Amino acid sequence: MVVGDFAIELDTVVIGAGPGGYVSAIRAAQMGQKVAIVEKEYIGGVCLNVGCIPSKALIAAGHKYQDSLDSSSFGVSSENVTIDFAKTQEWKNKQVVSKLTKGVEGLLKKNKVEILNGEAFFVDENTLRVMGEDNAQTYSFNNAIVATGSRPVEIPGFKFSDRVLDSTGALSLTEIPEKMAIVGGGYIGSELAGVYANLGTEITILEGLPSILNGFDKDMVKLVEKNFKSRGVNIVTDAMAKEAVASDNGVTVKYEADGEEKSLDVDYVLVTVGRRPNTDELGLEQAGVEMGERGLIKVDNQGRTNVSSIWGIGDVVPGPALAHKASYEAKIAAEAIAGKKVAVDYRALPAVAFTDPEIASVGLTESEAKEQGMDVKVTKFPLGGNGRALSLNATEGFVRLVTTKDDHVIVGGQVAGISASDVIAEIALAVESGMNAEDIALTIHGHPSLSEVVMDAAEAALGLPIHM
Repeated sequence: MVVGDFAIELDTVVIGAGPGGYVSAIRAAQMGQKVAIVEKEYIGGVCLNVGCIPSKALIAAGHKYQDSLDSSSFGVSSENVTIDFAKTQEWKNKQVVSKLTKGVEGLLKKNKVEILNGEAFFVDENTLRVMGEDNAQTYSFNNAIVATGSRPVEIPGFKFSDRVLDSTGALSLTEIPEKMAIVGGGYIGSELAGVYANLGTEITILEGLPSILNGFDKDMVKLVEKNFKSRGVNIVTDAMAKEAVASDNGVTVKYEADGEEKSLDVDYVLVTVGRRPNTDELGLEQAGVEMGERGLIKVDNQGRTNVSSIWGIGDVVPGPALAHKASYEAKIAAEAIAGKKVAVDYRALPAVAFTDPEIASVGLTESEAKEQGMDVKVTKFPLGGNGRALSLNATEGFVRLVTTKDDHVIVGGQVAGISASDVIAEIALAVESGMNAEDIALTIHGHPSLSEVVMDAAEAALGLPIHM
């Protein structure tokens, strides 16, 4: 290895250390490759530092606060409940985010992955330049995996500032706002609306589509909307955000709804209308990589681009911008580079919104199955029939299975309610493995547990329900 004017040789270099990048680097190292990972900002990427993980920490804090305010149904009462939001943020940053990011860094080092701090630029299809604060170094590689993630979309009239926030800004506030507007009612917007509504903020969601949480079944979304209403959240659908005019003390949001121009005075406005792939400053064109729509990289079913030495995973390739999708694709790409016969299969890719209640979906919905010409049966079992849900005083929601009529194969499912993000995993396994309802029904589930709802739904799908 020669440092200086000569290129350092690597088997595989990964650009980006988020949930796609660090996973692919570790798996490539496990496959016997000499690996380096390039990160310009922070190990763990957006997800661990300013996305998935810190948002769930604040969601948990909001739930704790609400439970402290009112647990009278359990016979528990408390007085003078307060929240020290600075301490909440300190806990989130030090006890959650910092521990995870340091843990990831430790895993990279344990697997002998070299960490390179800086920005990577492709020189050609087998060479890249890493620019650090004080130096630059050229590397030659056999394979490069692009895992640079995405960034929030900034829309006209809503330039990000101290008062006009992206998700990172909303997760880093040092105060609980009295009023907040949220432009966009998708995953991120709805989750953060729930955070601050639980902390006492007056929330208004401005959604351009006819419904928030587009992509989830209507009966699931209605449960979330019902909870929002109980928290005083105002949801304005078919709304067009026009402009945000900020001052020292707040911001005026101008929008159009019901054919009228309207305005809203709030402390902050959060804009969550989508994300843009970070592919525009990598020099991919110099390497000859073919690009698709919206700055996404075209890849095959292993993550390989048209340039055989360059691969793409996560938010930079087509598909939903989900951390677990990126990690899944990361393993496929790393193993494909090692010569394994692998390929992506998204049929069991879960979608989860950590709202109140949580909602999750995997595989095909009823309408999607019918569009594919499948003859399916839909079975829905309510959480109200589950002992564990009753003991948690959390009976709102259901489990739904979509099965074929002839042989009861589980092709999809949805969960709405407490711990939906966990319960959906069993249905995802069933879809991935091609199980039928009898496989689930014959599996002994611990009692009392929320997982029993999946078993009950499977028995109902077979026409043999016990608890319904």
